[in-house]
Amino acid sequence: MSDVTVDVWLYGALARYGGAAAQSSFANVQITLGEGATMADLLSILGLPAAERGITFISGQLSALPGLQPDLVHVLHDGDRVGIFDPKSMWPFQYRHGANVTEEMARVMAEDKDGGMHHAY
Repeated sequence: MSDVTVDVWLYGALARYGGAAAQSSFANVQITLGEGATMADLLSILGLPAAERGITFISGQLSALPGLQPDLVHVLHDGDRVGIFDPKSMWPFQYRHGANVTEEMARVMAEDKDGGMHHAY
């Protein structure tokens, strides 16, 4: 088995989970995981409780929202870039016209009568 390295960006209050890389409003850390590792594995290594995160992107694809986290089973790949925002963060301006979603998020949105979206979580 080979390892995979993931480029992780933690924004807002979540920067504290970046350890020595933590700045005042973000942290950027490189995390090495075993092949087949999932988002849940990454969160565990960071010590970041899933419930504390807000909007999350994996390689530019929306993977989680506050209270909607189908990405915990998402297998990460070498070179993936993971952006995790705290729940108080606004929608990133780069995605003002929408965002692609991971397969897990698309599945949840298609199966849920509200498309996975609620006015409150």
